[in-house]
Amino acid sequence: MATDQARANLRVERLRTIRAESLLGGGQERIDRQHERGKLTARERLDLLLDPGSFVELDAFVLHRAEEFGLDEQRVLGDGVVTGHGTIDGRLVFVFSQDFTVFGGSLSEAHAEKICKVMDLAMRVGAPIIGLNDSGGARIQEGVASLGGYADIFLRNTLASGVVPQISLILGPCAGGAVYSPAITDVTIMVEGTSYMFVTGPDVVRAVTHVDVDRERLGGAATHSEISGVAHLAAADEPAALDLARAILGYLPQNNLSDPPSRPTSDPMDRRDSLLDTIVPDEPTRAYDMKAVIAAVVDEGAFLELQPRWARNMIVGFARLGGRSVGIVAQQPMVLAGALDIDASDKAARFVRFCDAFNVPLVTFVDVPGFLPGLAQEHGGIIRHGAKLLYAYAEATVPKLTVITRKAYGGAYDVMSSKHIRGDVNLAWPTAEIAVMGVEGAVNVIFRDRIANAADPEAERALLVHEYEQRFAHPYVAAARGYVDDVIEPSETRPRLIRSLEMLSGKRQTNPGRKHGNIPL
Repeated sequence: MATDQARANLRVERLRTIRAESLLGGGQERIDRQHERGKLTARERLDLLLDPGSFVELDAFVLHRAEEFGLDEQRVLGDGVVTGHGTIDGRLVFVFSQDFTVFGGSLSEAHAEKICKVMDLAMRVGAPIIGLNDSGGARIQEGVASLGGYADIFLRNTLASGVVPQISLILGPCAGGAVYSPAITDVTIMVEGTSYMFVTGPDVVRAVTHVDVDRERLGGAATHSEISGVAHLAAADEPAALDLARAILGYLPQNNLSDPPSRPTSDPMDRRDSLLDTIVPDEPTRAYDMKAVIAAVVDEGAFLELQPRWARNMIVGFARLGGRSVGIVAQQPMVLAGALDIDASDKAARFVRFCDAFNVPLVTFVDVPGFLPGLAQEHGGIIRHGAKLLYAYAEATVPKLTVITRKAYGGAYDVMSSKHIRGDVNLAWPTAEIAVMGVEGAVNVIFRDRIANAADPEAERALLVHEYEQRFAHPYVAAARGYVDDVIEPSETRPRLIRSLEMLSGKRQTNPGRKHGNIPL
């Protein structure tokens, strides 16, 4: 018996030794270098992301195929990625965290297999996937096997899209083929100063284009959150980035077959905010801050905006109304007068589809003078890009609530969740103007001859503008046709939206059976 116990103790001690070895990744020296760069280790990141003590690791003992690729002397447990599952606010999530201390976090065949395994599990049980990316790219020694590993991951990203939420955090380098996995996921978060993404690095760019550019300017957090729109959010440091991932998940369901979580709120459901009654200026060319409108309506004024630095004429993000999670889409009159351009259309279209995929109701605040005119927009394909937003709204089957605060002109009126593309509840403020075009433009077109032949053209134009405003520059013509369900006092927007959400909580709507539509990409 004593011998059996001794053997058992030895086995346990060996297991503990091996586990302790795996916790060190590439060793203490490389961990120290990671910290010197202002970066956390793979396991430290998981400790901050997940609920304390909830992480369950999988495949801790996996090794790369050393005998095949000439790395026999460099076998490290886990092979550069920590994978498993845990909880966030008590909800199950699957995670992978690349370990830059092991082969620079480079992706091998075994590394990819570990990631694919947790993605398969996430799909099987219907739980979100969070990827913490910090990798030098494909492991060169493994050649096509590492490239195949990336493709295996891309396939799973695609199959999981719209089935379980996928969030990518870029916490270091992400280059070459590696960038396409985050690009397929729902939300990408970067860290300022320490993370970057690009298809080809500065050296290749310099050699091919003769343009000298550093990694930060080529693909840093500022570049992708302000210029390219690739990143949804840029955080000041890694803990802030991980907090953002936790916050975003709080608005999303576990999968496409469940509803988003509701949370109790101390904000009264019938709260009215008199600020809204005067927020829209009398002068139609004066701007106001749509974010102030959103803050006055949603629970506790809390709004988690996505892509706040890119296409700033469009606002998208998550909030709650009466405790229910909602997606907000709104024009920002302070930027380009809220006109729809190429980037704004893309930004809103992708967010609308994101919300629709995961059963998050959409609340749209409209103040749009139309699509942005100009040669660059037309040559850049504003027709195609604007059609993406139209397609997204028309296809969406979640509850859709629309509030027209001021301008809703031309085709942009149709596009912005109008009644004609299955808006469920469409409300307007008394300041709303729903028309083919602005008053001045309409008068100049309709009464061109009358103005030209008048004794005093300017006085005649002013009279016609006044008459046109009285007849058409208001929401009541649309309300008379049922295109607007009600014209409300701005201060009652919150209670009306909450009651409408309650009414629509059992909404059932489907699209025609098909493999998939052909959105104008």
